[in-house]
Amino acid sequence: MVRLFFFLLLLVLCPYDAAVVSAGRYGPPGASCYKRLFSLGDSTTDTGNLASVAPNSSVLAFPYGETFFHRPTGRFCDGRLIVDFIAEALKLPFVTPFLTGKTAADFRHGANFAVSGATALGQQFFRDMGLDLAILPPFSLDVQLGWFERVLHLLGPTEKERQDIMSSSLFLLGEIGINDYNYPFLQNRSFADEIRPLLPKVIDKIENATKSDDPGTYDAAGCIRWLNEFAEEHNRALRRMLRRVPRSPAVAVVYADYYAAVQEITRDPLKHGFRKDAALTACCGDGGPHNSGVLISCNATSVLCPDPSEHISWDGVHLTEAAYRFVARGVLDGPYAAPPILSTCAC
Repeated sequence: MVRLFFFLLLLVLCPYDAAVVSAGRYGPPGASCYKRLFSLGDSTTDTGNLASVAPNSSVLAFPYGETFFHRPTGRFCDGRLIVDFIAEALKLPFVTPFLTGKTAADFRHGANFAVSGATALGQQFFRDMGLDLAILPPFSLDVQLGWFERVLHLLGPTEKERQDIMSSSLFLLGEIGINDYNYPFLQNRSFADEIRPLLPKVIDKIENATKSDDPGTYDAAGCIRWLNEFAEEHNRALRRMLRRVPRSPAVAVVYADYYAAVQEITRDPLKHGFRKDAALTACCGDGGPHNSGVLISCNATSVLCPDPSEHISWDGVHLTEAAYRFVARGVLDGPYAAPPILSTCAC
C-alpha cells in the first residue's frame, strides 16, 4: 500500500513598498525587506502550536528535531520547515508560535498561527458531514485569522500602526486545505460523492481569508495517480481563484507550488542528493511498507534511517529538513513560486 498525502499551494502576500532584502546565504547582507513574518496553515508550517495544547504528542519526543535543533520543538520534521528557511533568508528570527507567546514583545518579528491537522473549513462543517472529530483540532483557517487579528491589535493599538505593520510584513497562507480532504479519506468516505465536492468549498474558504493493489494505479514514481490528479485539480482551482482576487498596487500575491517541488525530487531523487531507493520510504517509521505502515508512526522506538538528508519523507506524511530546504529554495528563488519571494524585495 502506498499512502500519499499530496502537497498543495502556498499563498504569499508581499507588500511592494519594502526595503531591499537581506537574504542570508540566499543574497547579500543587510536589513531585511520585511520586518515581520506571519504564517497560517497546518503541520507543514506548525512550529509548536499543536505541541503547546497536546504536550503528550509524539512530536515532542525524539527523534523529532534531531537534525538541526537536536531536540523536539513541536515541528513534524527532523529539523527546519519551509517557514524557518524563509525566515532565515530574510534575516528574521524563527517566528513565535502564537499559542506560546503572550506579549507584544513575543511577536515583534511576527507570529506563526499554523496548527498541525488544521483545516480550511470549520469543525461544524465536518460535524454536519457526520465525521468523527476526535482527531480534528478546532483550529481552522477562520480561527487562525482571528488569532492574527488579536496579534495585530496587540502590536498596533492605532489604525495607522496596524497599516504600517501590514505594509512591512510578509504573510504566508498555507499550505492549507489538505486536511479537509484527508479527514474524510481516513474515515473511508466516498471520493466521488463526498470528498471531491469539497474542492470548491475549500477554495472558497481560502479565497475568503487509500489503498490499492492495482499496479496501473501508480505513476512511474510509485505515487497514486488519481490522488496526484486530484491535487493538480485543487491547484488549478486555486490558481483560478487567485485570478479573481482584486489586486492592490501595494501588494504582490505569490503562489508557491509545494506539489511541483516535491514531484521533482520524488521523480529524480539522485539529481537532488536523495537516495533513489528511499524516495518513497520514510526515514522514521514502523518498519512496514515504505517504513510507514501506520499513519505517522514515528516515535522513540521507531525504525530510524542513518541519514535523514538522503530521504524525502521524514515520517510518512511530512518531509525531512533536506526536502523542505529544496522546496524553500524553489519558493525563495524560483522556479516553484511566481514570482519568487525574494524578487518581491527588489527596489
